[in-house]
Formats: sequence, structure tokens, C-alpha cells
Amino acid sequence: MTPNPRNVIVVGGGPAGLMAAERIALAGHRVELFDAMPSVGRKFLLAGIGGLNLTHSEPAPKFVARYGEAAAWMSGLLDRFGAEALRQWAGELGIDTFVGSSGRVFPVEMKAAPLLRAWLQRLRAAQVRIHPRHRWTGWVSPHGKATTDLRLVSPSGALTRSADAVVLALGGGSWSRLGSDGAWMPWLADRGIALAPLRPANCGFDICSPSGDGIGWGDYFANRFAGQALKNIAIRIKDADGDRHERVGECLVTVAGLEGSLIYALAAPIRDAIEAAGSPLEIRLDLFPGRPLAALTEALSQPRGRRSLSNHLHSKAGISGVKAGLLREFVPPEEMNDMRTLAAKIKSLPLRLARPRPIDEAISTAGGVALDELDHRMMVKRWPGLFCCGEMLDWEAPTGGYLLTGCFATGHAAGDGVVDWLAR
Repeated sequence: MTPNPRNVIVVGGGPAGLMAAERIALAGHRVELFDAMPSVGRKFLLAGIGGLNLTHSEPAPKFVARYGEAAAWMSGLLDRFGAEALRQWAGELGIDTFVGSSGRVFPVEMKAAPLLRAWLQRLRAAQVRIHPRHRWTGWVSPHGKATTDLRLVSPSGALTRSADAVVLALGGGSWSRLGSDGAWMPWLADRGIALAPLRPANCGFDICSPSGDGIGWGDYFANRFAGQALKNIAIRIKDADGDRHERVGECLVTVAGLEGSLIYALAAPIRDAIEAAGSPLEIRLDLFPGRPLAALTEALSQPRGRRSLSNHLHSKAGISGVKAGLLREFVPPEEMNDMRTLAAKIKSLPLRLARPRPIDEAISTAGGVALDELDHRMMVKRWPGLFCCGEMLDWEAPTGGYLLTGCFATGHAAGDGVVDWLAR
């Protein structure tokens, strides 16, 4: 506990902001946390509806590599508060975790709400004062020297608050209905802080029509298969630098294209390749990744007798439902009846992705505060006393626990950075 407690403001009540507030309060400082929404952690709770994927159990080098261009920057933060530390922290809150078959880590109860409730109890015990429905609207002096004097709007009207240090944990620009709307971008830009444009990450993509002259599936396929999962497939792409990427998993057919975990895992190189070329990106789908082309060709080439092509595909290749529909959508009829050509299409079906879905539909965003704007404490170099953390920074990671762990790790670092700076 510090013998000289100071006043600190945290803006943003997601995992990064809450973690920063915890670290600062446990060091003995007075913390006020402001959030625009009626309650904190709303995006965190929504992410946990289907089972809160808290982190991942894979080895540290592979884990760190998931952060792409920001891996070297993120490495030190994860050394201090990575997957194991996050699991231990959850355990101290009374939330036991387990490793699933895919290596992902979940709370035993599979929900976010019990963890958030226990966390808020800890924060209240540490005297953190949480103010919901308080939206930050910039600085008292927009072009002045102070970045620790804030303007806010509350249910009772406009107000100002000052502190010895301020932590901004405002999220990116996706799911604006839950508070992440990117409204902070111009206020930081006015202070000369370098920003990268916000772009969708962990997002779905619109598909080019089979005819190539429009966007989206044909009407029959869209009406019949939208909402269905393409399971046990592989996707191969070539990124903007010519490097090849391949992942196995599943994704979801939407009315406009594709989304889901397999697409999210490749979203960054797909998005970047589309932006670099200014045109759609061709991807290749392997609808039967566990079977070599030669074996598949041999199986399909066996006489089918009176069986229909659909029954023959199902019998010899396990292809039916949405996978069969996808073949009929993109393979001309004459090629569907040539078993050698059909086998090749099953193993390498070309589709073209036209563009990412709108940013507000994305699970997360890339872009934001440039990482080299911050010092080792997560403090903005040119504005002492102003710290930033979470998704508002220019890093991105796929779903699977990496995105959430990164938010926790940056919030942990910012909180400790505030404590260290105030002590000095």
C-alpha cells in the first residue's frame, strides 16, 4: 500500500479498464471508473454467452505469434500477465477453469457473469468507485497541456473531473451498441497522438456471386443454407506478401458470405490482401481435408449405378447438405458429372471474398493508438499521466482466447504503469 494515495481516473469498463483499475486500487490509490453504458463489462458478458473462452493453453511461443505484427510488443506484457497468470487470477476470484479438447480455456461454469460478479466485488472492496452512464466527451481544454482534466456527460448533466493520472480503455470501433464506437479517435488525434484507422478484425466477409458480377450467393443457396455450418473444412489463401496460409476448422454460411471461427482466424491476412490489391481475394476450400485427392478420385470414379449424384457424393465422399449445395453453386453441371474434375473441386474449390463485413458487425477491430506512442508503462510519451490500454491500441488477435488475454494483459500493464509512474 502506498503511503501517498493519489487520484486516478479510468475511462472504460471492459476487461482492460477493470484490470487497470484493480491494479491501481490494490496499490492503495483512489480510483474512479467511468463507463458510458448502464453497467460495465457488457461486451465481456455477451462474449461469454456461448461459453467464455478466457484464454488458450498452447505453448508461449506459439501463443505470442498469434498477435502477428504486434507479437514482439505483446511478448513482454504476456510474460507478466499471460495465460497461466490469467487462470490463476480467475482462481483467486473463485472461478475454476479447464482446458477444452481444442486447447481453449474456459471457466468450469462456462459463463462470464459469475466471474464478473466476483471481480466487481473485489473492486468495490478495494474502494473503486464505478460510475455507469458517464460518457467521456474529451478534455476540459481540448488543445491545452492537461490530459488529466476530463469532460463527461452523465444523467444529471455535464461535469468535469481531474486526477493525477488517467487510463483510457475505450475499446475499438465494433459493437457500438455495447459502448465501443471509436468516438475517441478525433480527440486523441487533436493531441498529436498517432493513430491507425480502425478496421474490422475477427469479421465475416461478403462473397462474390457465382457469376462474378455481384455480391452474395444465388437466391436458392442463400435461402436454403444461410445459417448452416461448413464443418471440417480447410481454407487456403495467399496473403498480400505472397505467403500461404492454411487452417482447418469450421465456418458459417451467412446470407452475404462466410463468417465464424475459421474465417476469423484468417481474417487479418484476408482483409489486408483485399486492401492491398483493391480487388476480391480468391480462397480455396478443401471440403474433405482428411482424404488425399487420389483416394477421393478413385472413390468417386466407382460406378454409381442407379444412384443419383447426390447419393453417390454422400456415399463415396460424405458430401451432402451445405457442402453439396456449395459445389452445385460454384461448379458447372458438366464438371459435376466428371468425377475427376469433381474430386479436384472438392479438394480445392475456388471462391472469391469481396470485402469485410461492416466494422460494427466485427467482433473486434484493428487500428487505434500506435504502439510506439507509448512507453514501457503504457503511458503516452508526449502526455505524461495519460495511459492507454485494451483494444483501442493498434494490435489485433484472433478469437480463441488470444483477444481477451491481450486485453487483460494490456490493462494489467497500464495499471502497474500508473502505480510505477506515480511512485516516481
